[in-house]
Amino acid sequence: MELRCGGVGSQAGGRRMDGDSRDGGGGCKDAGSEDYENLPTSASLSTHMTAGAMAGILEHSVMYPVDSVKTRMQSLNPDPKAHYTSVYGALKKIIRTEGFWRPLRGLNVMMMGAGPAHAMYFACYENMKRTLNAVFHHQGNSHLANGIAGSMATLLHDAVMNPAEVVKQRLQMYNSPHRSALSCIRTVWGTEGVGAFYRSYTTQLTMNIPFQSIHFITYEFLQEQINPYRDYNPQSHIISGGLAGALAAAATTPLDVCKTLLNTQENMALNLANISGRLSGMANAFRTVYQLNGLPGYFKGVQARVIYQMPSTAISWSVYEFFKYFLTKHKLENRTLY
Repeated sequence: MELRCGGVGSQAGGRRMDGDSRDGGGGCKDAGSEDYENLPTSASLSTHMTAGAMAGILEHSVMYPVDSVKTRMQSLNPDPKAHYTSVYGALKKIIRTEGFWRPLRGLNVMMMGAGPAHAMYFACYENMKRTLNAVFHHQGNSHLANGIAGSMATLLHDAVMNPAEVVKQRLQMYNSPHRSALSCIRTVWGTEGVGAFYRSYTTQLTMNIPFQSIHFITYEFLQEQINPYRDYNPQSHIISGGLAGALAAAATTPLDVCKTLLNTQENMALNLANISGRLSGMANAFRTVYQLNGLPGYFKGVQARVIYQMPSTAISWSVYEFFKYFLTKHKLENRTLY
């Protein structure tokens, strides 16, 4: 491969798409890296949104069967026929007893939510990160800025995703009375009201704000270590994304268990806890989990959650960075032609 060293005549120091202003110290780069660095300092809003939507849809589609297993493994009082000891064993059992397509029930509603949610999520993150880095840390990256930007992006993301999460998780549960997303939406709306779609919103935010803060800070930190020039480097995006997702997932599992309980309103568990009506509020969910399962209850499904999140975030970042690179380069080529 042709190498080019710190060229004076080719925008030395490189122009990066994430706004990172650190120069490369005149090191040797290959031609592909230089092409990436010669793109504009920041991609357009439409590029961030398109790349984000593609990343969200592919991430949730590929990992959806594991997500179905995670939801069931977090059940506080599962049916004896729905006891699982491992993700692989659970998938085999679900397919054997309930049919090949059962782990995919609810995928359509998840894809409909994931596209717009991730479009807003990445667009907000990129713009907030660039703005806050300019305020907090004039040279390079500020981890505080990345954490705050991730938290702000989560507010938009969860506002769109929460209703989809409610429908998806009710469809995923063992012996679910709902056979389609539309019938689930109609039933929940008719029996519990529109508020049911946002009953777990505060818990979702309480979980996702620390999750995304850990996720983005870890991802950006790892990128600084293994991809200091911030080139388009698929391997670095996969490794950084996967490790960041695994760490964030393990740390926030207790909140995810409470969110699942609020979303599913698991009847057997609520009856066992002598709760009549609907369970609402994070504090009540925490008390109920402890009442039924003690401290280990907060980590039900942690293995499935990490196995789900690690490849999910790796897929999400690698797809996002690819489309950001591809779309921005395509726009530049079109401008050059005209």
